[in-house]
Amino acid sequence: MTLPPIVLQFGDCRDLDVFLAERIYEFNSRATGHFDAESFGATQRDESGTILAGISGFTWGGCCFVSYLWVAEERRGKGLGSALLKAFEKNAIDKGCKVALLSSHSFQSPGFYKHRGYEELARIQDYPVGYSDLFFAKRLGPKGA
Repeated sequence: MTLPPIVLQFGDCRDLDVFLAERIYEFNSRATGHFDAESFGATQRDESGTILAGISGFTWGGCCFVSYLWVAEERRGKGLGSALLKAFEKNAIDKGCKVALLSSHSFQSPGFYKHRGYEELARIQDYPVGYSDLFFAKRLGPKGA
C-alpha cells in the first residue's frame, strides 16, 4: 500500500496549528480528565488601537502557561510587564490554577521573572544556538502570590 505524500508548508500555518492543538487537547483531556482549557489574552493599546503591550496563554488542569508577553521598547521598565503578569496570575488563581509556567530565552528577561517569584526549573542549551531557553514555574496562592 502506498501512502499519500507528506506536504511540507512554510510560513503561515495557523489553520494547521489550530487543528493540531484541538486534536492534542482532545487526547490530553481524555487521558487526564481535565476538560477546562481556556485561552486568554490581555493588551494595552494607545488611542489609535496600536498594541503597546500584551500577554497571552492558556489555563488547563490547574495550571496556566504564558505563551507570549511583550512590551513595546519605549514602555519597558515602567511596570507594564509586571502589571500584565499580575493580571495573568490573578486570572489563573480565579480559575483555580496552582502553578504558573512560562519560558524565556537567556537574551530576553529571565531576571524579570525571577524577580517576580518564578523559579528556573530547566535550561536548554543552544536554543537558539549560542543561547539558552529557560523554563520557569511559580506556585500560586497564599505562598506564591
